[in-house]
Amino acid sequence: MNLGPAEIAALIPHAAPMSLLAGIRDWDEQAIHCVASSHRDPDNPLRRGGRLHAVCGVEYASQAMAAHGMLAGGLAQRPRSGYLVSVRELVCHVAYLDDLAEELAVDAGKFSSDELRVIYNFSLGCGGRELMRGRAAVLLDAGSP
Repeated sequence: MNLGPAEIAALIPHAAPMSLLAGIRDWDEQAIHCVASSHRDPDNPLRRGGRLHAVCGVEYASQAMAAHGMLAGGLAQRPRSGYLVSVRELVCHVAYLDDLAEELAVDAGKFSSDELRVIYNFSLGCGGRELMRGRAAVLLDAGSP
């Protein structure tokens, strides 16, 4: 099951150029596996001073989590919005992402969830090497309209 940039754009609240994922390769109710190549783009909106710091990988993971929430939760259960409220246990094994020639693997797996929040473990990799990993909590705004 491959979804491309157009399908991803319909799932997440970001538009180009902030829509960073190139594809969704696989997903199920618990996890999602995405790929990205925008880390090599000199016009990537997250670059500062011509570089893309590794911590920007959290945004790649956040977009994967948002897409997963839509795919696993279904459109009928879509919250009005989700807010990234914390990132814990973040470990970066590289300083920058822009100098990596291969595409990024962006993985997120649901750790726990309830009606108000969801917690994901996430990782970014490249060429079989782990670049970063962490845990993120998302607060869901599921209030009545």
